[in-house]
Amino acid sequence: MKTILLTGGSGFIGKNIMESYLTGKYNIVAPRRAELDCFDDESVARFFEGKHFDVVIHSAARPGHRNAGDTAGLLLTNSRMMANLLHHQLHWGKLLNIGSGAVYDMRHYEPKMPETYFGKHIPIDEHGYNKYLLGKMLPCLNNVYDLRLFGVFGKYEDYAIRFISNAICKSIFDLPITLRQDRKFDYLFIDDLHSILEYFIENSPAERAFNITPDEAVGLLEIAQIIKQVAGSKIPIQVATEELGMEYSGSNKLLRAHFPDVRFTPITQAVETLYKWYNENKQSLKKELLLTDK
Repeated sequence: MKTILLTGGSGFIGKNIMESYLTGKYNIVAPRRAELDCFDDESVARFFEGKHFDVVIHSAARPGHRNAGDTAGLLLTNSRMMANLLHHQLHWGKLLNIGSGAVYDMRHYEPKMPETYFGKHIPIDEHGYNKYLLGKMLPCLNNVYDLRLFGVFGKYEDYAIRFISNAICKSIFDLPITLRQDRKFDYLFIDDLHSILEYFIENSPAERAFNITPDEAVGLLEIAQIIKQVAGSKIPIQVATEELGMEYSGSNKLLRAHFPDVRFTPITQAVETLYKWYNENKQSLKKELLLTDK
């Protein structure tokens, strides 16, 4: 049984990994920050002393989204966390970085961007620039893979701002579903990430950067209509502007070339699964977080 180090185990992606079938297949170690602070070089050194991991799944990050409490030092924090892990590369065999489509620069997205689109533009925002720098560095290293997610959704995400969970929770409380504008995204259901991680744990393809995206992009308005249907609700869907926004999607041809059997949950099925989970946990939801759009 391979031993996996998971950073960010208490975050959205980390929690889902720890509740997935991967915990039965691998010995997954997910230390708390008190045990491993990836930003602190002394903490990292103490943690790795006398240990070896077959794979590191690096999902820890200081967020830069609009609901983040403090985005100061985002570039320094995230780049230093990666540098500290790479500094101790003798203590692990492979590193899988949970990356982002933000590497391609939000000002110049094109539908279904291939990995070769990377580098045509340098992102102007700090989050994208941070991912861009990692995207330049990581593919040059041995046994390090940059897995670029575009839109990922599922339980434990921040339902105050993440569209699919936000819209589901609004439907549960009979609140209108609101959109600034319709826009297509490559939305990956979190459950589908697990088999992809398993592939990269078990295999080492020559390419080092992969778009981790479903086959087709889906529009926010279409998702809202699916949620309304799943909920059996008559709540209104309010769209602030009729102008269609820029599509945020990436080509998964490279992923499929290596992992042809990869499967993606149909969006309606994924929404049904997530709606059921939120409805079963309605008592833990805070309605006030849904009353003001961020």
